[in-house]
Amino acid sequence: MEISGVISAIVIGVVIGTLGRLVLPGRQRIGVLWTIAVGVVAAFIGTAIAAALGVADTKGVDWIEWLIQIALAAFGVAALERLKSRG
Repeated sequence: MEISGVISAIVIGVVIGTLGRLVLPGRQRIGVLWTIAVGVVAAFIGTAIAAALGVADTKGVDWIEWLIQIALAAFGVAALERLKSRG
């Protein structure tokens, strides 16, 4: 993976992680770096799921892929919040 791919993954991770946090009610007590990490992982896994479903490359905006990624990010943020609140 080239440096442009890494930078793109981080930028997409920021967007996906932030959107994942926004769909959750209340305040999440995780940091910005955790949000980015969850967003990057959600973006990669969401893209893989969308590709497996055959909806990764469509004409125009890939709304289904975005929705999958945001849902995964929300799940990841909620799971991380729950783990951090226990400890």
